[in-house]
Amino acid sequence: MHARFAPHRASMQAAWFCRLSPYISERDNFSFKLPELMSPPQTRRVLFLHNAKARQGVRALQPVCDRLEAGGLSVTVEPFENLPEIARDITRLHATADAVVVCGGDGSISSAAPAIMESGLPLGIIPAGTANDLARTLSIPLDHAAAADLIVTGHTRRIDVGSVNGHAFFNVASIGLSSELAEKLDPQTKKRFGRIGYAVAALRVLTGAKRFSARIVEKGKGTRVKTYQIAIGNGRLYGGGNVVADTAAIDDGRLDLYSLEMSNLWKSVLMARAFRSGTHGAWEEVRTARCVEFKVETRRPMPINTDGEIVTATPAHFRVLPAAISVFAPQKLNAGSHPLRFYHR
Repeated sequence: MHARFAPHRASMQAAWFCRLSPYISERDNFSFKLPELMSPPQTRRVLFLHNAKARQGVRALQPVCDRLEAGGLSVTVEPFENLPEIARDITRLHATADAVVVCGGDGSISSAAPAIMESGLPLGIIPAGTANDLARTLSIPLDHAAAADLIVTGHTRRIDVGSVNGHAFFNVASIGLSSELAEKLDPQTKKRFGRIGYAVAALRVLTGAKRFSARIVEKGKGTRVKTYQIAIGNGRLYGGGNVVADTAAIDDGRLDLYSLEMSNLWKSVLMARAFRSGTHGAWEEVRTARCVEFKVETRRPMPINTDGEIVTATPAHFRVLPAAISVFAPQKLNAGSHPLRFYHR
């Protein structure tokens, strides 16, 4: 069930037109005839998905709706209680919307990706998770109202989507330590303790970690390794602010891989600063690679963590989908962002 919020105040529509007008150029073929200028623009429709059981999702609902409506948007609110519902709701309702907004953490946003790509609609993000790495990568404000204001401005940029065995991810997919961490960090712990819960669970994983054997295939060439973790990044940030690689970007059309192959895992503690800056590849115990596609095989099936959720297992086929999604984000200084033209199909 859903509630519909549909403001039609002419002043709101006029305000939106004023915000849009600086970006109108001759190539847009706008005819500046007086009657057309006086006619109010068509109300834009937003499908707003939020987690009805999450504290942040509930807390964000009214402020976000208020800001979106104040910007002249008609908002349809659709609550969800589990991740599979997100894609189903978008598939069912996308024809009634001009944009989709997801309020949730990185796992919720990644769950929306396949349906977003299928619909062709732009994606708005209201960060409401523990790490919010995708929002940080895109410089989206963590404040809910400010994130909604960003959506109202209409600026978008196209970003890549990673895929592993057909499952989409924005930040990182990993095998080994991060997957063990995701299994031990249950939703109740994440909700109650936040980042402290991450630290406690990580300490437990490090204490009992063992290396595993794997074969990494890049450009048809296989390499056998003994490793604690293989991580493949599509974006830049993961794990609450770690950097996949110092040159990684979410719109570079590449995946960045690293493998932790030290004999003593506790040495990784000395690498903490390097992981925060993305320079861990300088350590000889860390294998790195960059490509558009990787395959990883293990002796036994191992779980794969994508953006904080266990979604599949090895053997794994990773690939990048370049510029697959348009997302509301601050305008970049270089080429790559543009004023939004709303549409739906």
